[in-house]
Amino acid sequence: MDARAVVFTAPKQAEVQSLSAAEPGAGEALVAANLTLMSMGTEIICYKGESDPGTHWHGWVRYPFYPGYSSVGRIVQLGEGAEGFSVGDRVFHTMGHRGLYTTRVDSGTFLRIPDAVSDEDAVWAKLATIAQTGVRQTEHHMGDAAVVIGLGPVGQLSVQYLRVLGLKEILAIDMNEARLEAALAHGATAAFHGRSGDAEPFVRGHTGGELADAVYDVTGFADVFPTALKLARRFGTVVVQGDCPHPSRQHLTHDVLTRQLRVFGSHNENLPPKHARWSFRRQAELFYTYVERGQMRLRDLITRCFSPDEAQEAYASLTQERGGAVGAAFEWRAE
Repeated sequence: MDARAVVFTAPKQAEVQSLSAAEPGAGEALVAANLTLMSMGTEIICYKGESDPGTHWHGWVRYPFYPGYSSVGRIVQLGEGAEGFSVGDRVFHTMGHRGLYTTRVDSGTFLRIPDAVSDEDAVWAKLATIAQTGVRQTEHHMGDAAVVIGLGPVGQLSVQYLRVLGLKEILAIDMNEARLEAALAHGATAAFHGRSGDAEPFVRGHTGGELADAVYDVTGFADVFPTALKLARRFGTVVVQGDCPHPSRQHLTHDVLTRQLRVFGSHNENLPPKHARWSFRRQAELFYTYVERGQMRLRDLITRCFSPDEAQEAYASLTQERGGAVGAAFEWRAE
């Protein structure tokens, strides 16, 4: 069966190509996508094809490259022994931007979507587990103050998780007003429009002069990291979630030693042994529970939706005006 997919054929070149989707075999499902969410930070880096030699980016991105890892669709056919699912079920899978695909139903990243969760909320599940992993490892306490730098998709999710946890202050920092307004509407207690390097008076003003218990750098920009260190209180924590393609440009400052900061990176759903029971599936199901209860809301954060045929236009425009979008998706239902 024919299937269409978004592919990067070379740096800064995106198009839609026809692929084949196999009939589902034993334990497999054939899924027709409804909506696929862009991971703008990751996908723009892959689209541009620029990274330090020796990094995981440099070894991973090879053209043709098939972007994306957040898909919501419906099962249209099941193979023998594909237990626990039915034709017509709405499902999430970490598939890329593809209109039709075949996969095993026992994949750890293939799960049924609750009826009360819309496609536009459900498609955030992968990014939701990425954000949840960072927040979980930080191990917040009642009354904490946190700073989130970079209010793209993962930053917005981090704000909402911090609100669910009940932090006293959730301070949002970004250069884009629309992203800050979205963060304030979804749980941030105050926002700073500007560079993180200029935000120390703002953070002190909202923390009684102490600075933040935890700072989340969700930007992926090398020059933000040293400024994030300056916003954490003594013995505070800095979480690096923005995956910078040029880590050689990131630098520690004296703050790490003199104020004894804890700095750690958080990547995908990789958790240390004390939290390892929180697999992708468990974190995604918890996310859906929060959405069902109205404690989290993501569907209104998809601010740009493209046809697959607009792939080149979509990535080119987001490369130039990334701050103008909070969330972006490809619409496949017409396929």
